[in-house]
Amino acid sequence: MAKLDPDHAIRTCSAQETFQLGFTYAPQLGAGSCLALVGELGAGKTTFVQGLAQGLGVLDPVSSPSYLIVQEYAGPIPLFHVDCYRLRGAQELADIGFDEYLHGGGVVVVEWADKAPQALPESAQWVHFTINPDGTRQIRMGATSAL
Repeated sequence: MAKLDPDHAIRTCSAQETFQLGFTYAPQLGAGSCLALVGELGAGKTTFVQGLAQGLGVLDPVSSPSYLIVQEYAGPIPLFHVDCYRLRGAQELADIGFDEYLHGGGVVVVEWADKAPQALPESAQWVHFTINPDGTRQIRMGATSAL
């Protein structure tokens, strides 16, 4: 599996490959890291986070936090998994104490980050997921929300 970096897109052909990409990427993250995930429903965002969590040493199963907005997972580095799908913008994210997660000594991963980009730190790493016509996924990292 190729390394996820800003210079090229990775194509994954299965959920397992998307999971493995997250797992492989995890060691590049540390406390205070923020990942902003963007992509349509079913593009692989949660699957990527599941791999990422395992790579960070999280033992609990990871699921989409759509209805809870935030799920916290204990590990050597805590994982804060945020889902903006049901939020109406940055203010709602602030209302749930998002800043506390950003400064909580863990890795913050935000799905549907394009719904509240102004709430994310400038240092956030944006990861874009696209479903290709053949069902494969294209995953590209960038420094901004617009790729």
